[in-house]
Amino acid sequence: MVASFASSSCLSAATCIEEASARCRTVFPCRDYDLSATLTSGQAFRWNCRDAGWEGVIDARWVRLTSGADGIVAETASPGGDWAWLKGWLRVEENLAEILATFPDDQPMRAATTACRGLRLLRQDPWECLASFILSSTKQIVQIRQIVALLCERFGEPLDVPPGREPQYSFPTPERIATATEAGLRACKMGFRAPYLLAASRMIAGGELDLGALSAFSIADARARLMELPGVGRKVADCVLLFAYGFQEAFPVDVWVMKALRRLYFPRRRVAPKRLQRFTATYFGPYSGYAQQYLFHYMRVHRRADD
Repeated sequence: MVASFASSSCLSAATCIEEASARCRTVFPCRDYDLSATLTSGQAFRWNCRDAGWEGVIDARWVRLTSGADGIVAETASPGGDWAWLKGWLRVEENLAEILATFPDDQPMRAATTACRGLRLLRQDPWECLASFILSSTKQIVQIRQIVALLCERFGEPLDVPPGREPQYSFPTPERIATATEAGLRACKMGFRAPYLLAASRMIAGGELDLGALSAFSIADARARLMELPGVGRKVADCVLLFAYGFQEAFPVDVWVMKALRRLYFPRRRVAPKRLQRFTATYFGPYSGYAQQYLFHYMRVHRRADD
């Protein structure tokens, strides 16, 4: 009886472990999804490559993503529930071929889509996206990653991680940052951006701007509301509209996109910024924001390597 009970207990424990493991792992069937290009293309700043996979934090969960034969394999340190949160973040159900078919059929876009095929847009948390891009001003991606990591470590909450992994922290809420001091934020190496982030967090924590309501606005109205926040200009607002709210016509223009537009579409000509803005608003089609991300990544990674 004792042996039978022990055997039954072992079997039960093994079954529980298998079931728990299954709840922490899933596969999203999809094609044409380049995780490396997507996670390093300047949209999100909390991802690190490790053992042929990508590890980061989404919605206060440690997540590991790898590309498998059947699609994207996702693993978490705690049960992932129905996985809708991750499916929406990755936007795996979008038909990339249909999106790319809307891009203008010209040499620069053909070069960008060929070089960056599989690059996807993400759908991120609006507050994390907004705060990250407030911190991005005049910084390179590697520096933004460092600032965001320090901010999370000092003001976020510790998360469950698998054994052997370094500690990870949630992205701090606007309410948490609103209680910080400017000096405390500057200690995260954000420099002059600290008062902007502090003021924006206090406005949002105080109810002056409801980020959750912006998805129901027109793009012009949503952009105008975001630009009322300290440290948020047109480029930062458009990044948030594109990467957090899914406004496909948002077309963020930074130094790399400006360089791509001038070099690839207006070579040897002086073009005023207002003309470039009109050009981007009409030329790149209904998924102009997607086209922008391809131009950005192509210019920053591939075209720069060729220069």
